[in-house]
Amino acid sequence: MKALSKNNTFNITLVALALIVIFFLSVPIIKIFLGVGSEKLLETIKDGEAIDSIILTMKVSAWAMIFVLFTGLPLAYILARYEFYGKSLVESLIDIPVMIPHTAAGIALLTTFGDTNIGEFFKIFGIEFIGTEYGIMIAMMFLSAPFLINSAKDGFRKVDVKLEKTARTLGASPMNVFFRITIPNAKKDIINGALMMWSRGLGEFGAVIILVYHPMTTPVLIFDRFNSYGLSYSAPLAAVIIGFSMFVFLIVRFVANRL
Repeated sequence: MKALSKNNTFNITLVALALIVIFFLSVPIIKIFLGVGSEKLLETIKDGEAIDSIILTMKVSAWAMIFVLFTGLPLAYILARYEFYGKSLVESLIDIPVMIPHTAAGIALLTTFGDTNIGEFFKIFGIEFIGTEYGIMIAMMFLSAPFLINSAKDGFRKVDVKLEKTARTLGASPMNVFFRITIPNAKKDIINGALMMWSRGLGEFGAVIILVYHPMTTPVLIFDRFNSYGLSYSAPLAAVIIGFSMFVFLIVRFVANRL
């Protein structure tokens, strides 16, 4: 890897442009902590409603991620390893949730899982999506699953097919090859995708608020407090969830890099 040269005009231009985007990405985060102050942060941390919303958001986003790990990894493997009619359509369907407005996604989910035949079908199993954690989970999953599926697909494509074929010739079953050869060799991309999905789910607002206002996730609670009381009541909660998310994300990333 080359070191940046200070005397190279091209490198100076690169650094200058990079600093611009770093400014827009970092300064708002720094500013919210400086603007809120430690006293209000401590008050918010002691606020039971705020903590309950953070726990709810973290928990449901994690469940959505786990669900897609079980259902999305097989799909990612199929897309990475096989050619079939309609493959481009399937890949496009996976990417669509990333492109559409999140409120539009919420409306689509509501018209599918609300008071409809599909919604009534799930009620047979005691699952309701309107005003429940299941609704929060499906909204988070719908809009963040592409991050995990696409990252896992890229990871599977990097695994040398010869390794899988060699294991098969040595008597390993397809299932053993998948869990002992393919997944371990693609684990970095899978973990990165899972982290991206989980963190994206934490910030989901548009689809969640249409399906589920109560119980309130942290983004919905921030919106509610901003509308009701203004910036002084919503900013501390925003700072807490940003800080907590960064802390957890850094820990998970550190552990993942050690694997």
